[in-house]
Amino acid sequence: MEIKTVVEQTKATFEVIGKLNVQTAPELEAAIEAAPEDVSDIAIDLTEVDYVSSAGLRVFVAAGKLAARRGGSFVLMHPRDDVMEVLEMTGLSDVLTVEA
Repeated sequence: MEIKTVVEQTKATFEVIGKLNVQTAPELEAAIEAAPEDVSDIAIDLTEVDYVSSAGLRVFVAAGKLAARRGGSFVLMHPRDDVMEVLEMTGLSDVLTVEA
């Protein structure tokens, strides 16, 4: 997995490439936690993610909670159909903001 982080003022976008599973989820979690403390808006770009396990879903929930604590927003951007299906099956698409 590869992660590209782009920080602009109070927004951080994490572009994830590859599979988000139990081995790689801690890497994304660490990248999000390493964002400057003044970052309140968090976006995860899933354009190049073809698989998300429950470990990845846990990172999404934690990132959403972090953004909420900081008074910001959280969004999952451009999930592929397979990833969107997982978000829908788990009900996360109803509680997290997902942009197609």
